[in-house]
Amino acid sequence: MIHQTAVIDKSAIIEDNVEIGPNVVIGKDVIIKSGSSIGANSYIEFAEIGKNCKIFNSVSVGTSPQDLSYKDESAKVYIGDNTTLREFVNINRGTKKTEKTIIGQNCYFMASSHAAHDCRVGDNVIIGNCTMLGGHVHVGDNAFLSGLVGVHQFCKIGKGVMVAGGSIITMDVIHHAMCHGDRAVLSGLNLVGMKRRKMTADEIQNIKEAYKILFMSKLLLNDALAKLENSESCHVREIVDFIKTSKRGILRPE
Repeated sequence: MIHQTAVIDKSAIIEDNVEIGPNVVIGKDVIIKSGSSIGANSYIEFAEIGKNCKIFNSVSVGTSPQDLSYKDESAKVYIGDNTTLREFVNINRGTKKTEKTIIGQNCYFMASSHAAHDCRVGDNVIIGNCTMLGGHVHVGDNAFLSGLVGVHQFCKIGKGVMVAGGSIITMDVIHHAMCHGDRAVLSGLNLVGMKRRKMTADEIQNIKEAYKILFMSKLLLNDALAKLENSESCHVREIVDFIKTSKRGILRPE
């Protein structure tokens, strides 16, 4: 059902079984796939919304980046299937550097959270109330960012990471870690999250041992990485590759 007060651009493609509420504005270059709903007073442009997404009231998706270098280049936002955006969420479209902002499937953005231009958010990610992702931030699958978290532009947050409320992230966070604080530091591994994702006892033990070698062995980082890079564990090798490709450096324990 499309409310009679909604304003929809002629270029928009609205599939079957989409609900659009009062005073919604659907601008240029928008696709909304079947089963999705758009709450009252929301504004969407230059975006592709997946199937069965729930967008609550007063949400803004696809608006121009808060980037002074942006000059109306062609760019979009892509929202994966079954993703929920709660009240006052704001997600900007990309810039000429990547031309897209991507939010994965089965994500949940709580009220007043923000993903800036060129972000890459994986699947099954939860973003807490008032949490802000700066431009070009990458968030891995199954990460959980609590409320009032700030993530500096270009930071990478690994798979399965748990970030405590009020944390300020200025460096990269390795897969499966927990962190907290201003400025954030590592506070161990997200063991509960790994168990919930049904990782085996051996897989978890391998990650524990890698964490000890990286941060508790007194080895230089390069020596620790060399010791781990041929690990039989794919999860450990992922952590090694993550660290090697980090451009901002990685968080460490206190």
